[in-house]
Amino acid sequence: MMLVVVIATAMIAAAAVLALVRLERGPSMLDRTVAFDLLTTTIVGAIAVEAAWSRRTESIPILVVLSLVGFVGSVTIARFAAVEPEGEGRIRTAEEVAAEDAARQAALDARDAARRRAESAELKKNAEEEQP
Repeated sequence: MMLVVVIATAMIAAAAVLALVRLERGPSMLDRTVAFDLLTTTIVGAIAVEAAWSRRTESIPILVVLSLVGFVGSVTIARFAAVEPEGEGRIRTAEEVAAEDAARQAALDARDAARRRAESAELKKNAEEEQP
């Protein structure tokens, strides 16, 4: 059991050091958020290893709270960091949806008509070349 605890502690320590480096270097807010989430996870892992080694169950509520804090923090930062295009954050009316569908269908029809004209012109050209 002691060997497993030592190996797990070494791996957790390495993960914590790497997370701290990424937390300090960044370069973006999302990089720091992921590093902070990893650091929270390594703290949870360290507490879990200590609880398993000492065979104490009093630290389980601490694990749950830390996990929830890490999750809520990451989701909150990701929510505010997400960039939504202007006008995408609201529900569209039925008329707006119908207008967008009509515009999309008109664009498809125009593309198909242009394709048919090009094919027709190519067929005429091929027919003229075949005639002596």
